[in-house]
Amino acid sequence: MKEIVPSPPPIVRNDIGAVQALFQRHVVPSYGRFDLVLSHGSGSYVYDVVGRRYLDFGGGIAVSSLGHAHPAMIEALVEQAAKLIHTSNFYYHEPQGRLAKALVELIGPGKCFFCNSGVEANEGLFKLARRFGHDEGRFEIITTINSFHGRTLAGIAATGQEKVKKGFEPMVAGFRQVPYNDLSAMREALSPATVAIMIEGVQGEGGVTPATPEYLLGLRQFCDEKKLLLFMDEVQCGHFRTGRFQSYQRILEDSNFSPDGISMAKSLGGGFPIGAFWVRAPYADLLSAGSHGTTYGGSPLACAVALKILEVIEREDLADNAQRVGSYLEAGLRHLAQEYPSLVSIVRGLGLMLGIELAPNIPNLPGDPTKTQAARLINLLHSAGLLAIPAGTQIIRFLPPLNLRQNEADEGLAILEQVLARLAEAI
Repeated sequence: MKEIVPSPPPIVRNDIGAVQALFQRHVVPSYGRFDLVLSHGSGSYVYDVVGRRYLDFGGGIAVSSLGHAHPAMIEALVEQAAKLIHTSNFYYHEPQGRLAKALVELIGPGKCFFCNSGVEANEGLFKLARRFGHDEGRFEIITTINSFHGRTLAGIAATGQEKVKKGFEPMVAGFRQVPYNDLSAMREALSPATVAIMIEGVQGEGGVTPATPEYLLGLRQFCDEKKLLLFMDEVQCGHFRTGRFQSYQRILEDSNFSPDGISMAKSLGGGFPIGAFWVRAPYADLLSAGSHGTTYGGSPLACAVALKILEVIEREDLADNAQRVGSYLEAGLRHLAQEYPSLVSIVRGLGLMLGIELAPNIPNLPGDPTKTQAARLINLLHSAGLLAIPAGTQIIRFLPPLNLRQNEADEGLAILEQVLARLAEAI
């Protein structure tokens, strides 16, 4: 029988140089990629095209909540794909309604809008804020220095990192940044045009820095006093990564604190693209028919996968696992920081969202001297069989799956210690 779609040539399957050449010739060079060419994954591990195994502590940047090729996700994809993949949002379908109900039950009274990514979720909240303040002429949203809110034009205007703004000026109007965890700076930044505040519960790209309880409670009080909306960007730090559904629930534990809007994505779909935002009950109907939309958002397939992930997390008690194994991993990282203070200066984070800050100006660090210290150390970790994610020039993030086992945490710590020990000998 004639093949309708021919099999890819062998070089695409197993030749590192050939695959990289395809990217160099045909893919926009908007990413600084590491040299790895990955082939497949299973659980907490991924494999490259020559068969080498890596322990994945990067998790697709906090996306792979159940690791790789989880059987429940595969089952949900196959079962739903055989029924209905896409309809458009002109029609109702059960998976979207069930997913919205599940998220509301985990957060509090309100409603959800579904999209495809974290920045789309943030864009929806930006529009909600403008609709909320429109009649009073208020449109300004205050965010924080070192924040990250996506790479659309509004997303980079909201982001508190100059490096993502370069070359895209003039910025979209209506965003200003102030220092994180600083209530006084936030109060002083208020203007007659201010309508909302957006923060991350744990700054991810900005260095794995959690908000303090006092900061969150102070912002809520401030927003109530000034009739401002309080938004939480939980795209990276949400969905049980810290050990509770949203990071503020872990930071504040038993508090009745609630933001007015929450953006979600990444772990929500475990690798299948889906984003969402939740809006608190008093404001949930501000975006009426025709005011916001998406072609693909909330598809039956995406929602079925997200529902299955929630089911697995509850059944396997992965929120508790994120706290327990996360605390174990954090303790191990702190021990390494004590053992190698000339290499690791700070450990911080919550649950399975952890970071190490490297000491400045590490001598004799192998690799391209034009690359950051974080990138060069990550290349060493790759060579030793561990994937991790950089954050800026000095910080390395560990964002493993929520079902990470303690023996896998031990394996990751052993690899990191092996790399640090070799570096320490060279100093």
